[in-house]
Amino acid sequence: MTVSDSLVDLGASNDYVICSDNALALPHLPESSFRLIYIDPPFNTSKEQRRNSITVERVGDGQDDGDRTGFGGHRYRTTQVGSLNFSDSYDDYLEFIAPRLVEARRLLTEDGTLYFHIDYRESHYCKVLLDEIFGRDCFLNEIVWAYDYGGRPKRRWPAKHDTILVYVRDPKLYYFDQEAIDRIPYMAPELAGPEKAARGKTPTDVWWHTIVSPTGKEKTGYPTQKPEGVLRRAIQASSSPGDWVLDFFAGSGTTGAVARALGRRFVLIDSNPEAFKVMKKRLGDDRISYLDLARPTSDKTA
Repeated sequence: MTVSDSLVDLGASNDYVICSDNALALPHLPESSFRLIYIDPPFNTSKEQRRNSITVERVGDGQDDGDRTGFGGHRYRTTQVGSLNFSDSYDDYLEFIAPRLVEARRLLTEDGTLYFHIDYRESHYCKVLLDEIFGRDCFLNEIVWAYDYGGRPKRRWPAKHDTILVYVRDPKLYYFDQEAIDRIPYMAPELAGPEKAARGKTPTDVWWHTIVSPTGKEKTGYPTQKPEGVLRRAIQASSSPGDWVLDFFAGSGTTGAVARALGRRFVLIDSNPEAFKVMKKRLGDDRISYLDLARPTSDKTA
């Protein structure tokens, strides 16, 4: 199969997972079709992103061949069973991302919203670029996702947040459903009163949410996997059941998993064959069309 003007049929019953360079696939998606686009592109850290998968086995008491000690002093042996990685380095990040953002704007519905997930290294440059592509009046929010895990450098403040830049296609028409968002507890419920405390409050533009737990059921082993709770909040607010959602840096498929749970339709695109495999395992085969456009023609099967 090759990329064509009939790459996806948004009138069909299936969702889509596509293995392809998004620069090639995006022009062949129908204009003004997605009410919500979320992307979590590479952050241009100039590093290789790697996530190793291991198994842990307890060794018998008295044996000394374990490589770690756990609760109660018991010894355990770890074995690496796999590794996922990708390069996160671009000589000119804005040149790389700009044409893809132009396509994102084209693909949004008139009341649609883009959530652009980036880190502190590139966020200020990307905001200026998004102002140029969408217009400064289409800037809706700068969301700060704050977490508290990972390394602790001693010569600077530990960086424990990502930025999500939110832009709309039309500042007068965009869809936003505050009532659909899961509420969160008040930090000082006694000051809010019993009724408000019981209901909870609407989240602000600072989202406190843990990373994907290393031992949690969400974990796929894919590098840079984002937690479902972050995606849930965006999808609840800026789309409604039955809407189409697009993620063209799909990674482990979190956007698709949450969209399906919330009754939305989705198109996921990623050029990494490992990501494609992870998404197939995570999402299953129920009403999903998997299009592998990245393999050489001679390797493809009918």
